[in-house]
Amino acid sequence: MSATATEPAGPRAAGAPRRSLASRIVNRAGGGAVQIVLVLIALLWLVPVVGLFLASLRSGADNAGSGWWTVLTKPTELTVQAYGDMLSDSTMVDSFVNTVLITVPATVLVVVVAALAAYAFAWMEFPGRDWLFLVVVGLLVVPVQVGLIPVATMYGKVGLYGTIPGVVLFHVAYGLPFAIFLLRNYFAGIPRDLLEAARMDGGTEWTIFRRVIFPLGGPAIASLAIFQFLWVWNDLLIALIFADSGSQPITMAIQQQTRQFGSNIDVIAPGSFLSMIVPLVVFFAFQRHFVQGVLAGSVK
Repeated sequence: MSATATEPAGPRAAGAPRRSLASRIVNRAGGGAVQIVLVLIALLWLVPVVGLFLASLRSGADNAGSGWWTVLTKPTELTVQAYGDMLSDSTMVDSFVNTVLITVPATVLVVVVAALAAYAFAWMEFPGRDWLFLVVVGLLVVPVQVGLIPVATMYGKVGLYGTIPGVVLFHVAYGLPFAIFLLRNYFAGIPRDLLEAARMDGGTEWTIFRRVIFPLGGPAIASLAIFQFLWVWNDLLIALIFADSGSQPITMAIQQQTRQFGSNIDVIAPGSFLSMIVPLVVFFAFQRHFVQGVLAGSVK
């Protein structure tokens, strides 16, 4: 046998290279134990939701006498009477309708206007485009509280104070800077060749936006719509400032119930759960688009 055949193999040739401690920790992080821990954490996060739901299915006397967890051993306490009472309360029903009338237009207007403006900032040439975009970016740092008093004064002069259109316009005005910034950065990542090919085929700017930009920007637009919908639906501050008893959303109605009747859990619990379940349904219905929008641009 030759000398080279009898030479002892080095440590690297004897087998696979040894992994570092960090590598082994990362590898084990995807194991079953970690997944069990994550499931337990998720269940703990759901405890308040389950508690609110069960409290909404109990009578006021039962909620006043014991905690919601007692229903686990006394299922006979479950009743839908609280929801029936809430639906017969004109204030709660009207506030829920007002919430829809505020949230849907505010979401649609922000998405449409922001998409058009983002396309212009990303792919159209006009004087002062970059400076105007910097102004839009600068508006991101302006807090909502700064505009409450000036806008309320202006609304009082033009007759928009205490109306649903006034609340919608405020949400649209403060939602547009972030929406334009988000969509502009996404639209700028679309290959220029697609737009040039559409222009060579005789497509106008509107045709390019409608048939190229809008379909390709679907994930980002869906993510923006979810963000805007959740923000407007759950808003209380703007409603307290600009809405009155005839235009108040459900968050404001629940807040007034808490202030006036601190122990009126049979009205607060079903109203709060109804206010919470709608955003959850919207989020899970568009979850796939939301994830695509969040991950957009991570892989080129």
